[in-house]
Amino acid sequence: MKTAPAATGTLLWVADTDALGEAALAFYAGWLGASERYRCERFMRPQRRRQFIAGRALLRRMIAHLLGLAPADVALCERPGNAPALVGGGLPAVGFSMSHSGPWVACVASLDSPVGLDIERIDTARDILALAEQAFDPATAAAVRACTDGARVQAFYRHWCLLEAGIKLGQASAADHVYMHPGWVLAVRCARPLAAAPRLDFIRLGGGDAA
Repeated sequence: MKTAPAATGTLLWVADTDALGEAALAFYAGWLGASERYRCERFMRPQRRRQFIAGRALLRRMIAHLLGLAPADVALCERPGNAPALVGGGLPAVGFSMSHSGPWVACVASLDSPVGLDIERIDTARDILALAEQAFDPATAAAVRACTDGARVQAFYRHWCLLEAGIKLGQASAADHVYMHPGWVLAVRCARPLAAAPRLDFIRLGGGDAA
């Protein structure tokens, strides 16, 4: 179903893929383009295939909402080693990024700025001090090390998500937005400042559009 295009704005959506049934998964797989199907068919793990299809469904619904299109009409093309590209002449420029961790899939799309996103499920069993020393600059690693207990875990994942989101953005960030949720952390980095921090919306996949 088409919607009226948004004049401006940035959307930030998160979905739980564990709630996605097989019938809905098959329905969303029908939205994939040839290059996406080629990649999807090569995933050996069912969870990774589920993440991929759910992520592309969420992204299509988001872009469709921004541009006033039907989700099935949003054409994406694979780019090895990069995010997919939006295909179609005459469409407004849309900055978008996606990420997954465990059952969670997150997407951000913006008419206002290029964006990068990362979501990470919190794993308290990880050696976060060793990872911080490897991944962060000395000042950031020291700041994480100076924290205690739960604050250290939150600090590590905050910086980790910002690092990964910055890599996806691929340029200097003018605005960062971090969202802490029980069980995971999410970060969005923007090349240009936004009028307001994006509202985090939880989206149920497999609803009316996959009925």
